[in-house]
Amino acid sequence: MLSIKAIPRKNPQDGTVASKFYAHAISQGIVDFERLAYLVSNQCTVRVPDCLAVLRALEFNMMDELEQGKVVQFGDLGNFQIGVRSEGQTLEEEVSANTVTSAHVNFRPAKRLRKMLKNLDYKLISTSTL
Repeated sequence: MLSIKAIPRKNPQDGTVASKFYAHAISQGIVDFERLAYLVSNQCTVRVPDCLAVLRALEFNMMDELEQGKVVQFGDLGNFQIGVRSEGQTLEEEVSANTVTSAHVNFRPAKRLRKMLKNLDYKLISTSTL
């Protein structure tokens, strides 16, 4: 179950309008590689250090493949791909590596993950309990 809370947000285009409240997902903590390795090791015959080694290798290889411009398909989780932001140019010939201002990771969830997202259960947390 995903915990949410109501947070106020002002309209950036009209500062005179009263704030509206929107649902905001609340983090329930962080799961690091060590915890993931422990969880995986409890579901199979592989030991924690072996799981941790695989996760570290996966991390390294995903970053390497992304750097080479490839889309990394991550099973039922989805696809990762690098995208870029750049300065707009009048002519196509003016576009170069120098016009790139930043890079980011695009993530496209796979069908199974999209289905999970549609079927989430929510629990409203009072702001006084945080």
